[in-house]
Amino acid sequence: MEDFEHCLDRFLDTLALEKTGSKDTDDAYRRDIDRFLVYLEDNGINSFEKVGRDTISEYITDLRSGDISGTPLSNASFSRSLSALKSFWRYLNIHEGVKNNPVQIFKGAKVKRHLPDYLTFEQMETMLESFDLSKPADLRDRCIIETMYACGLRVSECAGIRIADIRLKEGYLSVLGKESKERLIPFYRRCAQLIDLYMRKARPLFMAKAEDEHGILFVNQKGKPITPRAIQMIVDKAAEKAGLSMHVHPHMIRHSFATHLLDNGADLRIVQELLGHENLSTTQIYTHVTQDRLSRVVEAAHPHGKGVKGQE
Repeated sequence: MEDFEHCLDRFLDTLALEKTGSKDTDDAYRRDIDRFLVYLEDNGINSFEKVGRDTISEYITDLRSGDISGTPLSNASFSRSLSALKSFWRYLNIHEGVKNNPVQIFKGAKVKRHLPDYLTFEQMETMLESFDLSKPADLRDRCIIETMYACGLRVSECAGIRIADIRLKEGYLSVLGKESKERLIPFYRRCAQLIDLYMRKARPLFMAKAEDEHGILFVNQKGKPITPRAIQMIVDKAAEKAGLSMHVHPHMIRHSFATHLLDNGADLRIVQELLGHENLSTTQIYTHVTQDRLSRVVEAAHPHGKGVKGQE
């Protein structure tokens, strides 16, 4: 009988060495493949060579219906599970001497990619202008949202900014993104002025209650580093105060950054670099956002569009 668990561990070690994905991807692969290995054991299959197309077909049917996981899988979850299984089997063929590959003929379901939500420039400005900068907490909150919008930051990246990462005179900051990859992001003059004002007027008041200087830029009123959860609450409260009708989350600000840059003629590869996307295809979703909006404008305004009745 083959040691399934050790095969899985060796596969994940190989993935880590090849750096083919993020930690989240590796964790998902472990869950997906471990579920398959349990299925084999439950059905008395103790060797990968004994796995045929019928076994894979039955497993896929049970998986999609929810008989295995407890709930039916979405197209996206199913496609990821099948992708993990295919990757695992390629590893078995190359490194473990397994000769068969019953998985390769199966195809994942088509996944409809949803366009990201974003704020218009006017909505973004309305939210930014809703703060009273004479109040230290408001000044900090405005500075947080302005910095996220100016630089297209993830919420965790914003929470982790260190004072040493900022070059106010030069107008850029250094950010550690996914996989601890560093990128330099420029910001506009208004953002620099706000950061400077916050560091002079608000942060010292908060840090007076702190035990020591930790170097994190954004802090709570006790001088402790701000948390991503706290930033989420700040954004949500700001959107409500500004009278925006939709639920606004921090990642929507990142989406707005990318969309507004492309709307104003920024090169796609520059936006990719600013966002820290490894693959250009990830950034290309924002071109679909701009195209979708243009299509809706034409549909509503053109005499032959659905939104406007033609002249009789």
